[in-house]
Amino acid sequence: MQPIILALAKGRTVTGILRLLRKTGYDFDGFHEKSRKLVFLDSTNQIQLIFVKAVDVPTYVEKGAADIGIVGRDNILESQADVYEMLDLKEGKCKFVVAGKNKSVLQKNRLTVASKYPFIANSFFQQNGIQAETIKLNGSVELAPIIGMADVIVDIMETGKTLQENGLIVLEELEDITTRLNYK
Repeated sequence: MQPIILALAKGRTVTGILRLLRKTGYDFDGFHEKSRKLVFLDSTNQIQLIFVKAVDVPTYVEKGAADIGIVGRDNILESQADVYEMLDLKEGKCKFVVAGKNKSVLQKNRLTVASKYPFIANSFFQQNGIQAETIKLNGSVELAPIIGMADVIVDIMETGKTLQENGLIVLEELEDITTRLNYK
C-alpha cells in the first residue's frame, strides 16, 4: 500500500501539527526543526510528509502531487486553488486585517495597499467599492506605510505586537484564519 502524501509547510504551526499527528499514532521520528530534509515517512509507513512553501501547499494538493495538505486558510484563499477545506485544525490562529497609521486614510479616493496577499486585498477593496492599487511585497509589509510607499497594508495578524511596535493600527478586521486540512 502506498503511503498518503501530506504536504505541510515548515513554520510556526509544524510543532502543533506534528503533536496532533503523534496523538493519532503517526510519529515522524526523523524530523527535527533544523533539518533541511524535505521528505519524511512516519513510523507506520502510512504517511509520507513533504515540506513545501506554505503558498505552494494548495497547489501540490490541487495538482495531485499530494493527497492532502495542511496550511493556513490565508494561503488557500490567496492561491485560489481548487481544493476543499476538510477540517479546521484550530492551529495558528490569526486574523486578516487592514492596518495603517490612522483611520482617516480610509477616506481617500484611491488607496495604495501593500500586501503579501494581493488577490485577497484586491477582492476586499473591490467588494467595498474602494479603488486600490496593490503592491505585492513578500515580507515586512508594515514598513510600506511607515515610509510612504503605501497607505495601508493587508496582512495576517496574530497578536498585533508588530503593528503596535511600528506605529500602525488595525483599521478593519477581514477574517479569522486558522490552519486547515485540505484535499482535492
